[in-house]
Amino acid sequence: MNTTAVELSLGTGGTHFVIFNYSNETKDFHGSGHIMKLRYTPIQIKCLAAEEENSPYHKVFNTFKSLDNHIFIVGSLHSMLAPIVAMLKYLNENIKINYIMTDGGSLPIFFSNTVRILKEKKLIENTITIGHAFGGDLECTNIYTGLIAAKEILKGDVTIITMGPGIVGTDTKYGFSGIEQGYIIDAINTLGGQPIIVPRISFQDKRDRHKGISHHTRTILSEISKTSGKVIIPKLDRCKLNIINGQINNLNLYKKYKIIYEEGDKISDAMNKYGLYIKTMGRGYNEDKEYFLTLGAVGNYVYKMLG
Repeated sequence: MNTTAVELSLGTGGTHFVIFNYSNETKDFHGSGHIMKLRYTPIQIKCLAAEEENSPYHKVFNTFKSLDNHIFIVGSLHSMLAPIVAMLKYLNENIKINYIMTDGGSLPIFFSNTVRILKEKKLIENTITIGHAFGGDLECTNIYTGLIAAKEILKGDVTIITMGPGIVGTDTKYGFSGIEQGYIIDAINTLGGQPIIVPRISFQDKRDRHKGISHHTRTILSEISKTSGKVIIPKLDRCKLNIINGQINNLNLYKKYKIIYEEGDKISDAMNKYGLYIKTMGRGYNEDKEYFLTLGAVGNYVYKMLG
């Protein structure tokens, strides 16, 4: 019996839910906070959101003025997280990195082996889970308060944003959960931050729509995001760069975004140094080099920004 909402006397959520758990027949109600995640499900849970009234950080959100050009790296796949972190730390181990996990994939952050390993190795500092994602060091209700919390409360040098493990795709133009990258870019710009945009690039995916710059990224940059940012492209051989540049030119992306070409060839060394064996769609570095070179290029560029 999940009675959390009734016990909190929530006006719209005052309903009990019943689910049977053979191994845990009761769960005590404890802790502060009244923001519900997984709302109106049998396993809805209450969280102390960083911005709510009972939070020690409540005033931070009411007095917030600007992100002051804080750097936010915006990816679209969970597999982008660890390589970018590895590249940044490989170049400067003193860089403090925080992570915002959206609810576009896995909702519990505990499901991510990547996050667990990165924290165990002390490669990332703290985590924020937003929306219905939960389990971060801080909980926030949406991307805007998540951005504020990252800059004003966690105070790192750079914040990486991706969904948790898993992505929804439907082989339609707009039907994928990674489309959130577009409005995250806009949110960062709205609040005065600096978005570094991670394109999804591959030449090994058998699906033609993902060749070069994935149609996911192309749709986001050409139609979904209404504001600008820096798009980092890895330096590749002429044939592959011609394909990528053709996609950029066909959509006139160079008019809207600052397209930056950067070396990413240290990414394999960086991942090996920290024992990170990351795969994307079942492919590791040797099977999908361009994907990982992109992430290396992003890390390399941000390292230079922090300079």
